[in-house]
Amino acid sequence: MPVLTDAESETGIPKSLSNEPPSETMEEIEHTCPQPRLTLTAPAPFADETSCQCQAPHERLTIAQARLGTPVDRPVRVYADGIFDLFHSGHARALMQAKTLFPNSYLLVGVCSDDLTHKFKGFTVMNEEERYEALRHCRYVDEVIRDAPWTLTPEFLEKHKIDFVAHDDIPYSSAGSDDVYKHIKEAGMFVPTQRTEGISTSDIITRIVRDYDVYARRNLQRGYTAKELNVSFINEKKYRFQNQVDKMKEKVKNVEERSKEFVNRVEEKSHDLIQKWEEKSREFIGNFLELFGPDGAWAPCLHARLQLSASQFLSLCNQGCPVWCRRLLQKQMFQERSSRMLQALSPKQSPMNSPTRSRSPSRSPSPTFSWLPNKTSPPSSPKAASASISSMSEGDEDEK
Repeated sequence: MPVLTDAESETGIPKSLSNEPPSETMEEIEHTCPQPRLTLTAPAPFADETSCQCQAPHERLTIAQARLGTPVDRPVRVYADGIFDLFHSGHARALMQAKTLFPNSYLLVGVCSDDLTHKFKGFTVMNEEERYEALRHCRYVDEVIRDAPWTLTPEFLEKHKIDFVAHDDIPYSSAGSDDVYKHIKEAGMFVPTQRTEGISTSDIITRIVRDYDVYARRNLQRGYTAKELNVSFINEKKYRFQNQVDKMKEKVKNVEERSKEFVNRVEEKSHDLIQKWEEKSREFIGNFLELFGPDGAWAPCLHARLQLSASQFLSLCNQGCPVWCRRLLQKQMFQERSSRMLQALSPKQSPMNSPTRSRSPSRSPSPTFSWLPNKTSPPSSPKAASASISSMSEGDEDEK
């Protein structure tokens, strides 16, 4: 801690920010402090571009007074510092809390340079210029202070007219100190914020180191060379082969999914088709029963067909049956007549033990004719009967 001068209090905080009331002549000076950003059409400015040149004294405020909205003639200037490497949601949430601590607050964000960060904390992924720009484009930030000090000094607090310092309440041990914010807390200028669990710069770096092969293959696919990624020749070939295998797996997976979709569609269509067949079959059976059932309209017609001949049934159907029924019956009658004529022209042969064959055993057997009818069976029609009678008379004449 530097040696205190007459212009500083025991805690190292400038007297202009202590509890001593300012003189009456200084109170008449109007505050010209920068106001919070009302529009977000441009990034936040740097502190050296818009430094606070206000000549009015910044009287010491308590946290209770600041939360009530006093003073009314100027905003409460809140300072938050950090490294902000790989700017993430945890950083943005901490800045949001610092911005919304008081009704009218002006948030200044200090970003440490690469030299200080590499010296006291370690190597960063993003350089200082990238980290500065990341903070400038955060909506909660009103002003960015480049090359911020690692430990806040009274001169720095006086230069930027800082009322309160916002940071998480966990002691931050660094640069040979158990807590770099200890003197700020003792002066009553410290306002705690809450950390966001599950997200930090170290966690993100851990993920990248843990899944190094995955990210190396990812960047190779996107056109980065092995030299840019600092990957050896063997590892490059291995990663590219693994990428090809993954592509084949993806294609097989897509084909499998498409085949499953096709099978599901076929099953759905088959179910629909079977359902339609069942509906049509029920409809057909229902219509048939309505026509030919016990109580159907054509039940007497069907019953008569079972008991009458074709000619009788046809004459009966001519009175009320449709045309297709009559045509069917006419075709059936024609087939019956044709079969009878064929039977009359070529009847079955008589058996070997018939009386005509045993009547004259001494004589040479007379030739048998295939058209002779069987005496035991009655003729199927009158024409067949007359043909059989004539054949029998001729046979008797030959025997005489």
